[in-house]
Amino acid sequence: MLEYIGLGLALIHFGTPLSYYVYMKKKYFGKPWDMKREEGFKPKITVIVPTYNEAKLIEKKLDDIYAQEYPRDRLEVILIDSASSDGTLEIAEKWKEEHGEINLKIIGEDSRRGKAHSLNEALKHSTGEIVVITDADSFWGTRDSLGRAAEWFSDPSVGAVSCLKDPEGSEAPSIELGYRGYYNVLRVAESKAYSTPIFHGELASFRKDLLEEVGEFPVDIGSDDSHTATKIAAMGYRAIIPEDVLCKELVPKRGYNSWRIRRAQHLVQHFMKAMKLKVKAPKNFDRILKVEEYLHLMNPWILLGGAVLLSASAIMGSLISLIFLALGIALLMYKPYRTWISMQLYLVIAAIKNLWSREIVWEKQEK
Repeated sequence: MLEYIGLGLALIHFGTPLSYYVYMKKKYFGKPWDMKREEGFKPKITVIVPTYNEAKLIEKKLDDIYAQEYPRDRLEVILIDSASSDGTLEIAEKWKEEHGEINLKIIGEDSRRGKAHSLNEALKHSTGEIVVITDADSFWGTRDSLGRAAEWFSDPSVGAVSCLKDPEGSEAPSIELGYRGYYNVLRVAESKAYSTPIFHGELASFRKDLLEEVGEFPVDIGSDDSHTATKIAAMGYRAIIPEDVLCKELVPKRGYNSWRIRRAQHLVQHFMKAMKLKVKAPKNFDRILKVEEYLHLMNPWILLGGAVLLSASAIMGSLISLIFLALGIALLMYKPYRTWISMQLYLVIAAIKNLWSREIVWEKQEK
């Protein structure tokens, strides 16, 4: 009996996301966008770069923004530093002196209180119609990434735009690259269906008036970009990730698992908090939000439950359970399967860890 319940849970666990992926890819991924995009649309943009001990990367990051083919008179950059101790501010000040033609404001905080707190402080000093947040340890994929993102705001229905991303510098490239292939297809397909509830801190852009309307960035959870985009989508605006807005994400040289668990913690926090948004969300977005909440909050535990029941059944002498457990272990040689199992374990560990630590402020890892 236990083996059949365990196999049923395994079927639900793997069948639900696979069905969702196939359905979304077939129905939405290849379809045209149902909105107007005006090429050459150049709203005034404020780019906010929050930093903490980014001395090794901040000059490269500022160079990356500087290289964007976006009109200087339509671009404002705000670097807000959370009490770095490695000379990040000094390097940024020197860079500013050498690049006087770009409007760069530098704000130094006297203590570290979390990324969202820094973003909200920087927002008070911003003058752009569109606010773009970007992590210091990320880089934009092309010289027109910013311009491409901005053009989507020519459609008044669009409230937020983010990017697709590729990992770089990982010691676990098979896991990260395998994850991104599945993940990116869903983000674009959800965007074309209506909106995606998952955004990326490498480039996340928002209409400033909508940021103010939703109460700025949430300071009580870690996934400030995704949750803000989800709140905007729940208001009836589109929160999208187009295929042509690309970014590069640096993955830690050491501590990959800790880094991935922390990010999973933030997603779990986001979806837990987003549950109450479904009440007022448009119907098309409500469906997407429900599926993603299930995939992040429940589906990992269904896998764990199935594995426990099959293991218990195998110990009691079930040959069927033993065969399927052996098959599951053997399939770890297959990269997509290994990637999927790893991500489920990260989500389970993240949910448990959230019980005592939300990781709003965390120890920085070398990238």
